Amino acid sequence: MAWLWWLGAALVLGVVELLTVDLIFLMFAGGALAGVAVALLGAPPWMQALVFAGVSMVLLLGVRPWAKRMLERSTPETRTNVDAQIGREATVLMDVTDRAGRIKLVGEVWTARAAHPGTVLPVGTTVRVVRIDGATAVVEATADTSLFS
Repeated sequence: MAWLWWLGAALVLGVVELLTVDLIFLMFAGGALAGVAVALLGAPPWMQALVFAGVSMVLLLGVRPWAKRMLERSTPETRTNVDAQIGREATVLMDVTDRAGRIKLVGEVWTARAAHPGTVLPVGTTVRVVRIDGATAVVEATADTSLFS
């Protein structure tokens, strides 16, 4: 009957791992499955707990680092939030200087300033976002635009 408790623990740990995706709870689930195996063989509860702890530690220290590297290598880098705006093109709505201006970036109006001092980017210019400072986009003229300015 103890094997059912270990199996339940493995399932719960597996569900928690699905929520965290850090490969820690998956290693504990593996230890719980080892507990299922020794419980089915008739081992006493202290031996089941010892096997659970031992297998979990081996998985955490031996398998997890390798599995995490593999997971990170196969997962594409996805920029989100403000980082996703860097490198995007926008249109100047109000002249952009090194102090102020407005641009339309992905359908939203942003405050902006020029990346290079003394630069004035006129209305209608296509610019590229270099970085975001707070709620202000720091922009520079795109290569196509700078040829005609």
